Amino acid sequence: MKIRIATRRSPLAMLQTNEVIERVRLFNPECVCEVIQIESEGDLTNEPLHTVGGKGLFVSKLESALKNGLADMAVHSLKDVPAVVDSQFNIAATLPREDARDVLLLKSGLTIDDLSKNLKIATSGPRRKAQLLAMNSELTIVPIRGNIQTRINKIDSENLDGLIVAKAALNRLQISHPNTYLFSEEQMLSAAAQGAIGIEINATDLKSEMGDLLQLLNDELTYQATEIEREIVASLEGNCLSPISALCKIENHSANLKVRVSNQAGTKVYNEAIKFKLENKIDAMRGFIEKLIRNGAKEIIQL
Repeated sequence: MKIRIATRRSPLAMLQTNEVIERVRLFNPECVCEVIQIESEGDLTNEPLHTVGGKGLFVSKLESALKNGLADMAVHSLKDVPAVVDSQFNIAATLPREDARDVLLLKSGLTIDDLSKNLKIATSGPRRKAQLLAMNSELTIVPIRGNIQTRINKIDSENLDGLIVAKAALNRLQISHPNTYLFSEEQMLSAAAQGAIGIEINATDLKSEMGDLLQLLNDELTYQATEIEREIVASLEGNCLSPISALCKIENHSANLKVRVSNQAGTKVYNEAIKFKLENKIDAMRGFIEKLIRNGAKEIIQL
């Protein structure tokens, strides 16, 4: 069997794709994998993503390659995939999740205690911005783009006091920074599916040799947890502008789900949590989502 794998060209995307290839070959050593590197719309602009079309810009060209028969599967950072996927596609598998937390990279000499001052912190998304402003409304938040190393270099070149990135990205790229602070979930709750690698295919390929292979390599706990998190975002009609956090941890057939929604300025923050048995997931999620909506979650993210 030969599989053509569509991916972005960034160092992180290529690492994630190679991780998928290793897992494919673990279950099918004779499988031939061809990497199709694609420059996404998101890679072709330096504008903040939420002003030019959102995280879906990282996904659309890869999906086009699937649709047009140029690739058999696409590898994504799952947090970049819109919560609602077109019915012609399917997130068929996820790899074991990396660390889902956010990390603050600080300029030399600063500590987390300095976050109470009017520092200049760079971050690329409304979710992180809102949670930072909830900690200290006097912070100056500046947008930032580029691959992880490029962003880190801007701490010095653009005189930033700090930068927030995903811990998973640092781990995968084996990048260390001399002055870091790892946020707790209470301080900064992560984005839905953060730290997870998703494999997308045409829905018509679910029942195929490739589809069967993806079922074998799929990490079921990651798949179920990220599916629950993405359902929260979809139910709140969230998009790239929405400061929505959702983190689900599954252990012993039980799910622990935390959700946080904020307004853009971080002045209004709503937290909710639930624990339920996976066998009761449908009813538990329905009731939980109804509670979120009843308590104004949809309205808060629009403020």
